[in-house]
Amino acid sequence: MMEGIKKIEGFKIKGKNSNKKQIILTHTSRNIKDYIVALKNRYNGKYTKIPHFIINRKGEVYQLMDHNAYNEYMDNASINRNAIIISLENLGWLRKNPLNGNYINWLGETYKGDIFTKKWKGYSFWQPYTDIQKDTLLDLIKYLCEETGIPNSSIGHNVKIDKIENFNGIVCSSNFDSEKTDVNPAFDFDIFINKD
Repeated sequence: MMEGIKKIEGFKIKGKNSNKKQIILTHTSRNIKDYIVALKNRYNGKYTKIPHFIINRKGEVYQLMDHNAYNEYMDNASINRNAIIISLENLGWLRKNPLNGNYINWLGETYKGDIFTKKWKGYSFWQPYTDIQKDTLLDLIKYLCEETGIPNSSIGHNVKIDKIENFNGIVCSSNFDSEKTDVNPAFDFDIFINKD
């Protein structure tokens, strides 16, 4: 067992499958505290789009479900059964307020941290992922791959790919759907190449 994982209980699962094939990376689109509160309270506590793990910006890991469990995070039941979802705390895309020069997230909250600039899917400004977050992600992926037999290999980008559900390894939400923006362009896929 990987050390330091904090378990959060009480989330419903749809079923269990010990034959996992993919690790899907996503992000929270809000700060972790608000994200967990939303997961617990949406639909009167019956929300089923729950990731297995969340890694916050300090590199702390939260486990919401056993890695053999699944629910309805993705729109396809087969993908859900075969995947482990890891969500990184990240605001995603940001907008620049032309009146004061501040950046705001999709909830209208002001963001004053570092900005990653790249035009992608109609947006230009993104919250970067932290170094400790990426280091912890690599540790968690290594642990999960050893536990499940999922190959520790990545597609290496965040662009949609047809039949991505047939790939065994590490993918991201935007590999499945061209409308998705996670993981965002600030994510450095080279960490998977240089992981050893």
